[in-house]
Amino acid sequence: ASSNPAMTRLATQLSATLNVVLALAFVALVLNVKTQQSVVGSSMVRTPTHKIIPVTPSMRINARAASQSRNLIAPQSTARLDFLEAKPYYDQSGIPVNTHKNKAPLTAKVVSVERIVGPKATGETCNIVIDHEGKMPYWEGQSAGVIPPGIDPKRNKPYGVRLYSIASTRYGDKFDGKTMTLCVRRATYWDPELGREDPAKKGVCSNYLCDAKPGQELALTGPSGKVMLMPEQTPEAPIIMLATGTGIAPYRGFLRRLFVENTEAGEKFKGLAWLFLGVANSDALLYDDDWKAIQEKYPDKFRYDVALSREQKNKKGGKMYIQDKVEEYGKEVFELMNLGAHIYFCGLKGMMPGVLGAMENVAKSQGQSWEETLEKWKKNKQWHVEVY
Repeated sequence: ASSNPAMTRLATQLSATLNVVLALAFVALVLNVKTQQSVVGSSMVRTPTHKIIPVTPSMRINARAASQSRNLIAPQSTARLDFLEAKPYYDQSGIPVNTHKNKAPLTAKVVSVERIVGPKATGETCNIVIDHEGKMPYWEGQSAGVIPPGIDPKRNKPYGVRLYSIASTRYGDKFDGKTMTLCVRRATYWDPELGREDPAKKGVCSNYLCDAKPGQELALTGPSGKVMLMPEQTPEAPIIMLATGTGIAPYRGFLRRLFVENTEAGEKFKGLAWLFLGVANSDALLYDDDWKAIQEKYPDKFRYDVALSREQKNKKGGKMYIQDKVEEYGKEVFELMNLGAHIYFCGLKGMMPGVLGAMENVAKSQGQSWEETLEKWKKNKQWHVEVY
């Protein structure tokens, strides 16, 4: 071919022509595909399968100094959560109870330990996430047992089980059904004679948990309890929650299930959730940012009232305790209870005499017999108490 100039020119022209043809064919193919995609895309109807709620800073767990603002709720779930539901979701007949017993506890691992109170709080409270690998399913309102290591010097036997209300939903803070969260206050004893804390009298298990490191193994028992279960069979029923301190734990599970996770229970809830929290001061408020975020997003379905005994005054000029808040809103509380609301109490047992006295005062002010009213609520299973 190199010895024939005419043949060379012909070959070059044919090659150029072929390249142009191939290029035009490729462009036509691309345009045809895009046109088809446009037609198909314009005819499709995309039905959302779940609600998408933006994650706000108050919905994240971050390690931070005690003086920093609290941002302690895990990222919002957007995927539908149903893999741990009963059928129907409110059926409590198959609720897990005592899956792991004292003599054969489950070995779980600590994921994280975070201080969740400010520097002026009366004591230290920690948010503790534990990985149970899905081997300890539980329901909101149940408790878990922790067996601290060591020998009890008073009995010369291994330490027994300490119970803690679970502060997460059955799906856990990672939404995978493999973790649980505990809300634990470090128990210490101040000896006035020594002028310092006496380590010999500190709470064994609470200090063990608050001092735990990620990866540390724990012995868990349970879950236990049915007293504090949510009334999901009546989704229109209001839920009134009273807590002092770490008694907030079960309500964190309640409120995440109703307002944070994408569950059928949350979707069908038509009532009012009303949280009363009593602590010493603003720095001692637990998960406060979380409750305010829910209140802002669901103002018609969630109410939040706090009693700060060292910062607020009651109507008599004394310290504001949780019973004072209940009495302040007593008429509304009674109206809701008469409409079928469920009321829950969790925290130190010392809260109960004051709360019962306040409710008795409200009953009398309305011309009702407190004894008969309380008996009616208990008979209707509207009254739930777990104090310690």
